Amino acid sequence: MTRILVGTKLRDRRRALGITQRALAERVGISASYLNLIEGNHRRIGGAVLGRLADELQATVDEFDGAAERRLVDDLVEIAAAPEIEPLQVQADGAADLAAAHPRWARALVALHRACRERTQTVVALSDRLNQDPFLGDAVHGLLSKATAVRSACEILAGPTPLAPSESQRFLAMIGDDSRALGEVASALAHFFDTARAPARPVTPIEEVDDFIADHDNHFPLLEQAAQRVRQAAGLDGAGRDGLEAALVAWLRSTHAVHVLNTAEAEIATLGKDPAVHFDVATRTLRLADTAPATSRRFELARLAGELAEGQSLARALEGTALLGSAGARRRAQRALSSYLAAAIVMPYDAVHAAAVAARYDIDHLCARYGASFEQVSHRLVTLRRPGMQGIRFGFLRVDPAGHLSKGQSLPGLPLPRYGNACALWAVYKAFQTPGQLERQLAEFPSGSRYLFLARAVEKPRSRFLAPRRFVSVMLACDVLQADPLVYADGLDLSSQAPAVPVGTTCRTCVRSRCDWRQEDPILDADRR
Repeated sequence: MTRILVGTKLRDRRRALGITQRALAERVGISASYLNLIEGNHRRIGGAVLGRLADELQATVDEFDGAAERRLVDDLVEIAAAPEIEPLQVQADGAADLAAAHPRWARALVALHRACRERTQTVVALSDRLNQDPFLGDAVHGLLSKATAVRSACEILAGPTPLAPSESQRFLAMIGDDSRALGEVASALAHFFDTARAPARPVTPIEEVDDFIADHDNHFPLLEQAAQRVRQAAGLDGAGRDGLEAALVAWLRSTHAVHVLNTAEAEIATLGKDPAVHFDVATRTLRLADTAPATSRRFELARLAGELAEGQSLARALEGTALLGSAGARRRAQRALSSYLAAAIVMPYDAVHAAAVAARYDIDHLCARYGASFEQVSHRLVTLRRPGMQGIRFGFLRVDPAGHLSKGQSLPGLPLPRYGNACALWAVYKAFQTPGQLERQLAEFPSGSRYLFLARAVEKPRSRFLAPRRFVSVMLACDVLQADPLVYADGLDLSSQAPAVPVGTTCRTCVRSRCDWRQEDPILDADRR
């Protein structure tokens, strides 16, 4: 784990504003001696105290907790763990020094490594296609067959024995037919290799979007304001949970001439990629699967309402960023922001923050209150970062049973792996053993930092009997220092002496040498633990 000197940043900011240590301590409500320890980096700080200090210093929390620097260092540590870098024996603990001394070179190295990884994955994809695609084998066989047939016919025509006119015409016709077939096979092969270049950016757009969202600390005030305007215009504040869907349907019809139809899933599947929802711009028709759960229906209605009413706000939220360098990344970011706006419409900031605090962040209670799914509520809790009205800082992770990370937001000090699986001991994987139940876990990393993990494996709805069961596991994580307000802390010993599950981030960056779950050799000094 990377240690960011928060105290040093606080001290420098305080001095730049000309505020004395004693004056700042009085404003925040702590002793001057405690502030002195914080500024000397002798005390860990987070949560409400850091928030009050940031407010008094006219700054945001992420300016002090080093989120951007930490992401850069985490990327450098993962580069050190790459198999192609391992022979160089790069010391991962020097990543922080490189990022601090030469940040531009560090970012250049990360960009270069991503580009290299892209090219490698493209080569692998093309290699698999060349070796395994049955079309290629059939096409090459057809190419050779037709070429052989043309050659044989030409040799007969050019042979020493003259042919009768009728025979010559027959062989010429054969040559013409086989030549046309040969051209068709060659054209199909050319098209094959053109389309085979498609996977040019298999991962990077997702990473760009992750960086973009993290750069905003998972919070977009512009979209929070837009959501409130939609709620007021559609009369949602008085609709309640049960009336939300009807209110959105009525408002979409009266204001945007959109007709909402319940449609069979099989019919929607013929219209687009998503079998659960499809919006036809030309006919202004929104089709929702008649088997979709109410939580999904409300969310999709809110998404469309936000896109139609606040399209300009969504566009402005994407302006001025250099983190989205590709068209694919911008499309993904636009979709992510559209989902953010939908969640803010269904679960307005002030109300959900107050409800979360009152219910001690009981996710099931919030699900029942807002008619939202476990994943929707968990993701919304991550976005409660408004200065002066911040919720507990959570990290978020979603994985499938194969271990693939499909969505994640890191925490300061808790990086999520960009590539491959996380530590197999994390609660997000253990939750698959007991679907539907909440898994609580006190986890300790090699650095000594501790986090409370809350995970649940949820089953996606099935629309028919023969449909395969599909599970995902959703996890929230928070620093144990902030865990006391949570209902999930009840009955747990969260003291520094309490037993905790020894975990890492990924095997290749974990220094625990005697872990029974290890799948790869570490690149770090494994004798430290």
